[in-house]
Amino acid sequence: MLLTAFQSVRNHSVALCAALEPEDYVVQPTADVSPPKWHLAHITWFWETFVLVPHMPGYRVFHDDFSYVFNSYYETVGKRVLRTQRGNLSRPTVADVYHYRRYVDEHMTRFLVNDPTDSDLRNLIVLGLNHEQQHQELLVTDIKYILGHNPLLPALAMPVTEYVPNPVSAPITVPEGVYEIGYQGGMPGEPNPFYFDNELGVHKVYLAKTTLAGQLVTNAEYLEFMAAGGYQHFGYWLADGWAWVNANAVQAPLYWHDIDGQWHYYTFGGLVPIDPAAPVCHVSQYEADAFARWRGTRLPTEFEWEVAAGLAPLNWGQRWEWTNSAYLPYPGFVTAGGAVGEYNGKFMSNQLVLRGGSVATPAGHSRPTYRNFFQPDKQWQYTGIRLIQA
Repeated sequence: MLLTAFQSVRNHSVALCAALEPEDYVVQPTADVSPPKWHLAHITWFWETFVLVPHMPGYRVFHDDFSYVFNSYYETVGKRVLRTQRGNLSRPTVADVYHYRRYVDEHMTRFLVNDPTDSDLRNLIVLGLNHEQQHQELLVTDIKYILGHNPLLPALAMPVTEYVPNPVSAPITVPEGVYEIGYQGGMPGEPNPFYFDNELGVHKVYLAKTTLAGQLVTNAEYLEFMAAGGYQHFGYWLADGWAWVNANAVQAPLYWHDIDGQWHYYTFGGLVPIDPAAPVCHVSQYEADAFARWRGTRLPTEFEWEVAAGLAPLNWGQRWEWTNSAYLPYPGFVTAGGAVGEYNGKFMSNQLVLRGGSVATPAGHSRPTYRNFFQPDKQWQYTGIRLIQA
């Protein structure tokens, strides 16, 4: 039933914030990071605005101003607080936000007790579940950014294991040929199969023979790049990447600290020495591309990645894996009408595709056709590097 899935997803969002102090909920150290309080309220606003208001007769909104405060980017719904101003919202309070969640959850529970049968409504609810799961990943990465930029670098009990050792995998060769790309249906027996509209539009692509590395680049390998002057040699960098390095004085992945000649990084367990065996994390696409050039190779395209994932286990899921592919629509892509149509299509500019998933991705949320996307300078997600084998 949708009610069971709804309750499970909603409970997980709260669990991610269980160890926070009230002060942690409001901080916004950079425009890309939203305060945890805002995430909790926004995903509640989504359920209220798109499910309860239009589909539950007699429903009364919790507060008339919350749509202005907790709308994210939905132009269709109306005006909203600028993203950069979310950290200035000392009111409504954290207690108010949790009251709002309880109010909406109670009404959603009543609404879902009789499992909806209308297919469009069910699809909307499943979209809402996946939308909340996306914000769960953002909660993890935004909380880490908030605490990782606190001078005390505090530890936090978070239900996320940032590195799980994987068995060694062999390289995966993609034979030359023509392949079908895009979402073609869920696994047999999969309940409520889901996909985003940017995965649709199955189409054929030609791929030359290529081999993807079976493992992600490790911290030890990345340290070699740094020791070889990777951040000082312009020849490894695209022009935009080199400008980014110099403008921001970048010398290492995000959360790395050189302490008395020993590299440490910030984790939810606090500041710890770099684990050489762990896959490098929190690198931008600029850094991933520069590392690949230093190694005399390149990043895979999103099509090479998807085909390889269908041929043999890639052991993906530790880090979102940068590709060299621009985030563009597949053939036949049509933007849906209304607010739902604002979900993916309008961001298809100046972004690059990532594939796979990360340790912060909720279980069952990703799939081989999932197309994540960010600007190439972003580091705060759990991003890593898989190379084309030279």
